[in-house]
Amino acid sequence: MQLHELKAQPGSRHSKKRVGRGSSSGMGKTSTRGHKGQWARSGGGVRIGFEGGQTPLFRRLPKRGFNNKRFAKVYATVNVAALADLEPGTVVTPELLLEKRIIREPLDGLKVLGTGELQVKLTVKAHAFSTAAAAKIEAAGGTVEVI
Repeated sequence: MQLHELKAQPGSRHSKKRVGRGSSSGMGKTSTRGHKGQWARSGGGVRIGFEGGQTPLFRRLPKRGFNNKRFAKVYATVNVAALADLEPGTVVTPELLLEKRIIREPLDGLKVLGTGELQVKLTVKAHAFSTAAAAKIEAAGGTVEVI
């Protein structure tokens, strides 16, 4: 048997329902949508969780537990690879990185991450460092300073 000789089992395949094609099919005119109403309209229907105007279940249930999302610190991040282009001996601060457009906005502080390589000796002042970033900066002869 070859691939081009394969056929589906009889009765396993159904022809597509083609609505709005004449009246003899039983799916013409209103195209199985009935007469008027919300479900007959284009784009009609209700959103997920809608209960006909009754207060939906997800709003009736009490909120539980604590979520830190509202209070979490969001850091502007920069990889050590972005610092490799700076002059040796530069003191890297969030203000300098903003000025050079390496970061776009300060957010809640600056975090230095360890992706990439660094050969330049720098003094980096930031609010947080990943372990890999601190190791790479110090391996290049630089210093790490937490603000």
